[in-house]
Amino acid sequence: MSLPTAPRHRAALAFIYVTVLLDMLAFGIIIPVLPHLIEQLAGGGIAKAAWWVGIFSTVFAVVQFVFSPVQGALSDRFGRRPVILMSNLGLAVDFVVLALAPTLWLLFVARILLGMTAASFSTANAYIADITPREKRAAAFGILGSAFGLGFIIGPGLGGFLGGIALRLPFWVAAALALCNFLYGCFILPESLPKERRTARIELHSAHPFGALKLLRRQPQVFGLAVVLFLVYLAHYVLQTVFVLYADYRYSWGPQAVGYVLMLVGACDGFVQAVLTGKLAPRFGERRVLLAGMAFGVGAFLVMGVADSGSMFLFGIPLLALWGLAMPPIQSIMTQHVEPSEQGRLQGAIGSLGSFAGIFGPYLFAQVFALSIAPSASIHLPGVAFVLSATLMLVGLVIAARVTRHPPPAVTAPLLHEPREQP
Repeated sequence: MSLPTAPRHRAALAFIYVTVLLDMLAFGIIIPVLPHLIEQLAGGGIAKAAWWVGIFSTVFAVVQFVFSPVQGALSDRFGRRPVILMSNLGLAVDFVVLALAPTLWLLFVARILLGMTAASFSTANAYIADITPREKRAAAFGILGSAFGLGFIIGPGLGGFLGGIALRLPFWVAAALALCNFLYGCFILPESLPKERRTARIELHSAHPFGALKLLRRQPQVFGLAVVLFLVYLAHYVLQTVFVLYADYRYSWGPQAVGYVLMLVGACDGFVQAVLTGKLAPRFGERRVLLAGMAFGVGAFLVMGVADSGSMFLFGIPLLALWGLAMPPIQSIMTQHVEPSEQGRLQGAIGSLGSFAGIFGPYLFAQVFALSIAPSASIHLPGVAFVLSATLMLVGLVIAARVTRHPPPAVTAPLLHEPREQP
């Protein structure tokens, strides 16, 4: 097999970015309309629909928790390319089923299948770890993270517009995006993991979430950063769970105002991930950037929790975006502790951490917020859920400072050559 040319290498990197971007667009597009489709199929009004939305969210997180390490193990055995392509094709099929589902149970089944095939983010991260030298991984993960922010800017707004035309139209558009991504990858995406670096067989003991977590326990620094990641994921659910209700309750922000704020959050986050991480990590070192990002996260949630006006709340958004500086260094440091043949399982385990936080994070913050504004509450503290997130981030900051005191040992050489073409 011959090495690809530099343009083909750049095309591979571009495809991974586009893969994540289109996946985020596809998911973002259905955010404004999925609850309404559930309400339509469930009947019984908003209260019943809200109950089903909670069930759908929890089951989706459980499925991702289970299948993220499965995809990681498959990519370590068969390569990143086939796993990413099959995931994209699976997404296209799942979105078509969602678009056609005539009953709630079929919509539920399609949501489960979507959770199974939507774990390609971990494989995309493993691809980046394969082809990027260790000193440049933080910047590469930052650029990949900016795709999340960009998709978060465009997706919900586009989905709301399309949903206004027809409730199921966003699902068809999401399916078309996933299918285009699959076809594009068939012609553009080379393999990043050569056969000699793959596992000889699928490691069944690590192809399930609890087995994958054993990989994180093998090295103290990796395990410590895994705890930090879990706290980061858990703290983030305060935004997904209570932000809309909190903004309405405390600042009287309607859907339009919330939409503008979310676009601002996505724009700021995309700038930090794509631009600042790549510039700051080489200059100040991954550890300092990591700790600074965690500190900004503590400050952001505190500001949002104590803000008694909408304008004061907005001051927390730049701090929230700077919180994004922490994630790429965490991932970069963790990749430096495992072998090239284990990068897929590592990213699968990381994906399982996020899904595990999603199993009970929404319930935790929803209950804290509900209790804080209940008429029977002895102290009226509507922002206490955000303060809880700040506390989780502070604990994560302390742990990160302790486990990163010593640099990673230079025992695992990254795959520094270009990804190889298919035979």
